[in-house]
Amino acid sequence: MHPPGADVVVVRHGEVGVKSDQVRMKMEFQLQENLNALLADRDLTGDTGCERNRLYVRTTEDNVEAATDAATDAPGVVSASPARSVEPSMEAITETLEATTRECYDGGPFAVRARRAGGDEIHEFTSRDIEERGGSAIWNAIEAMGETPTVDLDDPAFTVYVEARPDEAFVFLEKRSGPGGLPLGTQEPLVALISGGIDSPVAAWQAMTRGAPILPVYVDLGPYGGPDHRARAEAAVRQLARHAPNFDLDLRVIDGSEAVERLVTETADTRMLSLRRFMYRAAETVAREEGAVGIVTGEAIGQKSSQTTANLAATDAVTDLPIHRPLVTMDKTAVTEQARTLETYDDATVPAGCNRIAPDNPETRGDPAAVRAAEPDELLELAERVAAEPERVEPPRVDH
Repeated sequence: MHPPGADVVVVRHGEVGVKSDQVRMKMEFQLQENLNALLADRDLTGDTGCERNRLYVRTTEDNVEAATDAATDAPGVVSASPARSVEPSMEAITETLEATTRECYDGGPFAVRARRAGGDEIHEFTSRDIEERGGSAIWNAIEAMGETPTVDLDDPAFTVYVEARPDEAFVFLEKRSGPGGLPLGTQEPLVALISGGIDSPVAAWQAMTRGAPILPVYVDLGPYGGPDHRARAEAAVRQLARHAPNFDLDLRVIDGSEAVERLVTETADTRMLSLRRFMYRAAETVAREEGAVGIVTGEAIGQKSSQTTANLAATDAVTDLPIHRPLVTMDKTAVTEQARTLETYDDATVPAGCNRIAPDNPETRGDPAAVRAAEPDELLELAERVAAEPERVEPPRVDH
């Protein structure tokens, strides 16, 4: 919901604001670039600008809602509000509050929340003055509508926000939450292993919200995965890519069919650990080729037999790169809820045949030396070879 005549999106970041001035300005510039890309990808008109701790998208009332939705899809954005820009005078502010009330008030108690940036030498009023005089304007507007106005500062049904800055003031009705974190592109890239299940897209997204672009990698399991398994991975990357149209999120598809077939026929209880080692070595190969500095997975302690603390230690040794596990201590319910929010959950639950790989009695306390000894000859060399030239699949554009 927005005030009549809304023509700007007020964009707020969080952690960026506590950085040094030099780092903050670089991160704000990156966030501004990301916002421009999101607007262009969604065919929205808008000009972005930046002041300390605030970014603005100047647009039209027809586009302001969609532009706000675009802003709240950007990592680094804590919240965004569709707002109307007015002169930073008490008269202009109160007139806008009255007009907004007449257009948007739908009953119940109200409140005014005001902030003033700048000292007394800039404004002739305080934040409290805005709340008191703005509250009177709203009160009168409600009475003129034939309603009985009431104020409730703790739990209002109708809240109008005012943010007064030196050159203009903004009036808005809501703060829509964004993902927070850091702007995408402010960290070095990471390879993200995407299985198409519930966990791995959420882990990749968590890395993105810390500013790290991801290079998605899917290991094709051949007959043990099938087209539905791959389709789930492609669908997950498609959803991730909608948040990052100015970054390379092509899915790198690695042929793991030979490795899986050999593991199924030549190994027993350590099979899943060797498969993870194969995947890590393949991901490391992609990372070396494309300049990534680590690997992201959706693993969590104890969630599967291959993810016990002992088994994680046994598989990590295969790569010199750090393996980032954003979900390592998260409850499955919380991960599932994030997958729903990210809109990757439904595709992740399409049945696939990859569970046929697991042995009947999988190892839960793997010893690194024993796992290596049980592996087929040259398994890791095979991983490097098939990962050297992955198939690249460009995610199709998502309609917004």
